[in-house]
Amino acid sequence: MRFIGHRLQRTLRRTVELSGPGFITGAKVTVRLHPAPANSGVLFVRPDVTGHPVVPARVDFVTSTQRRTTLGGGEVAITLVEHLLATLAGLRVDNCVIELNGPEPPGLDGSARGFVDVVNGAGFEVQHARRSIWTVDDTVTVNKAGATVSIHPLSDGHDQQLLATYILDYGNGSPIPKQSHTMPVSPTTFANDVADCRTFVTEREALTLVEHGVGKHLTARDLLVFGTNGLIDNEQRHANEPARHKVLDLIGDLFLCGIDLVGHVVAYRSGHSLNVALAKELAVRARKAGADLPPLLDLPPAMKRPSFPGRRRYVA
Repeated sequence: MRFIGHRLQRTLRRTVELSGPGFITGAKVTVRLHPAPANSGVLFVRPDVTGHPVVPARVDFVTSTQRRTTLGGGEVAITLVEHLLATLAGLRVDNCVIELNGPEPPGLDGSARGFVDVVNGAGFEVQHARRSIWTVDDTVTVNKAGATVSIHPLSDGHDQQLLATYILDYGNGSPIPKQSHTMPVSPTTFANDVADCRTFVTEREALTLVEHGVGKHLTARDLLVFGTNGLIDNEQRHANEPARHKVLDLIGDLFLCGIDLVGHVVAYRSGHSLNVALAKELAVRARKAGADLPPLLDLPPAMKRPSFPGRRRYVA
């Protein structure tokens, strides 16, 4: 990893909130996004749990990447965090306290559009502290079972930016056609190009999830469900909406590495597991290269038990 510069950190100008049912449980939850001091990063707080435990949005606090990204464990676990984190990453909010009275943020319509609206409504405050920007000298790749995600250095002459590409290809028998999306990541492109892109599943996957108690309250109108004859009871917002949503997820997962990245991230059939693996590898490399990041730690044992009393209390 190579350091290439800084930018000033940002937080929200005021507190905002959003309520709605969670995608996984269907329970109504409220999320409040608070301004936070410089260098504090993004912190989830669970006021509904004894001790108001705090879970940092850092890659070493990831406990599951099965179909979604989960931070923390036991009753403190917060799942499906990637859409909200992608919003903060895409709009460049570095420091924020996320107060959440349940195990997941509101699911909204399966996209990040509602989060973008409230964050933009809050406004932004530029802070005096700086956030470091890093790139890679050589390609870094993680792969598993035919899926890959890599970050490549940009060639000379490119602006200092992060390019993101997702190539979606589930094979000839899939009801979801092969597609891709590439974009430079900025507040404008995030809000305009991917924020409104929704979660998607095949009909078979949807039935399996419902059998396991996930999303029983949802219908095919609440997300994109692809059957053998195409999309069921819905319309796409973009011809390549699934690939765009995968870019959204990628942005949210990479935010967990704690630095700004410059380069070209190319993902082929990757999901949260590989995205998070790349984020962890980049965090390790950046720290070895001198980045001012907290040390990567194993998840505290208390967070793996059914009850986590919390090591910190958030005071509004």
